[in-house]
Formats: sequence, structure tokens, C-alpha cells
Amino acid sequence: MTATSDSHKPSPPGLDPLNTATLTITCPDRGGIVAAVSQFLHNHGANIIHSDQHSTDPAGGTFFMRMEFHLDGLDLARGPFERAFSIVVAEPFGMDWRLSYTTQPKRMAILVSKYDHCFLDLLWRKRRGELNVEIPLIISNHEELRRDAEMFGIPFHVVPVTKENKAEAEAEQVRLMREADADFAVLARYMQILSGDFLSGFGRPVINIHHSFLPAFIGANPYRAAFNRGVKLIGATSHYVTEELDAGPIIAQDVIPVTHRETPDTLMRLGRDVERQVLARAVKAHVEDRVLVHGNKTVVF
Repeated sequence: MTATSDSHKPSPPGLDPLNTATLTITCPDRGGIVAAVSQFLHNHGANIIHSDQHSTDPAGGTFFMRMEFHLDGLDLARGPFERAFSIVVAEPFGMDWRLSYTTQPKRMAILVSKYDHCFLDLLWRKRRGELNVEIPLIISNHEELRRDAEMFGIPFHVVPVTKENKAEAEAEQVRLMREADADFAVLARYMQILSGDFLSGFGRPVINIHHSFLPAFIGANPYRAAFNRGVKLIGATSHYVTEELDAGPIIAQDVIPVTHRETPDTLMRLGRDVERQVLARAVKAHVEDRVLVHGNKTVVF
């Protein structure tokens, strides 16, 4: 992929830094896209503060854009503004587009089993203001983390999952998330494989995190297997969930070097540190509309 650009300017004095919107666009690449979008925003009083674009190939490729702008000077209400953009810009260019507003945080459901490192990290980052999200509920197949959820004031639902009741359990999880109007879900080390029925029933993005040893070291104790193999790098991968296990579009990855001095326990501890950092990075990118999916790949601005 080629042709990436990025520009940013600070908010002008007097404008509310929280009264902003983010526009994301995917469309066939052709001349005039940036000019058309920028001119439309300018004509309606929007002040652009950040612009990013990327093309897979300027000659017949796919074009991606992410643009942030202030709403303070907008001459239209949000509904008429969106309808006008669709008619004047999006339809002529064949755009798949989305407009989101900072004042309307995405609603993030969390699914977790017993490991707490990613789960607590997300709650802490939400509390610190690092993630502009609402967390309407947490779902687990175990009771262990209920107290932690309650300390953060978030409803905690236990839905036990067995081989015999998996379909019913997933249906209940989907019902809870849809009832809570969750915009997306995060598997914060949720140790169950989601079915296609779950994904289609929820119908919204699901983000997962796992160690980067796959597919070399599978099973219940990958860090022991990695230790026995003498690995020199450990890492983590966060991706959108698809029906193909651990093969969805990748959002974020990272690795750290390790040496022969590590034990399986220290490898696991280091690996969990990477997992929580990579998951937080992926969730933040998704929340800020920085991720555009292209087939089984992503463009992450």
C-alpha cells in the first residue's frame, strides 16, 4: 500500500475541543476526493483540525480518509448536515462513510474469563480518561472478577458456558449486549471460541487479544512450549474477530526481546504486559475511528 499523508493543526482559540466529529471514508481512488470533502466542510462552517489519507494505488486502487473537524461553526444541524454530505459528496464518489461525534462515546462491552490483566487495564484507562468510551456491561463465564467490576460501578453478568449449553449461553450474551446498546465488544482474555451465530447475532465489531506464538505454540500452556523451544521474542496480536479462528484483520501487534535467562513464569508475565498494551492500543484506535478494514487487512491511521 502506498501514498499515505497526515496533517494536523491545534484547535483555534475559543473552540470547544470536545465539540468535534470524525469522518471516515472508503471509496475507489480518483482525483478530487480530498478537495470535494474539504470544500464541503468549509462551505458549511466546519474547521478541519486533522486529516489523514491513504491509497492502495492512485491508479484504480482504494482510497481511505480520516478527517477530524470542529462543529462550533457548523451552519446545519447534524441530521441535515449528514444528508447533505451524502448527496453532495458521498454518492458521486461512491463512498462508504461514517461520521461519529466526540460527545457520543462508543459503548464498549467487555467479555472476560479469569485472567484480569487486560480487563483491569481497560477499566483503569477508562477511569483515567484515556479511552473515550462508556462501558455498559461486563460479561464473564466465571464469578471471579465480579468484585473488580463492581468497584468500577459496572454491571457484571455471569453466563456460564459449557459444551452442552454453548448456543443458549451465546444467545444470552448477545441479548445482554444488544439490550445494553453496545457498539462493539472486547474479548479481554475471554477464553471461549465465539461461533458464527454469536458474531452474526451481535452484528457489531468484536476485538480480541492473544499471544503471538500462534500457530507455532497452541494449547493451554504456550509459554511453557515457547520456553522449551528457546524463543527470543514474545508478543501479542489484537484483531477483529471473524469466524476463522484468530485470522481476522489485525489492528495492533508488538513484540519484546527475551533471553535464555527467562523462566516460563517470567515469559508469561512479560507476555501479559505486552497483551494489555497491545489491546489498549487497538481499542483506542477503534474508539477514535482510526481503523478502516480493507478485506482481511486494516488501514490504521
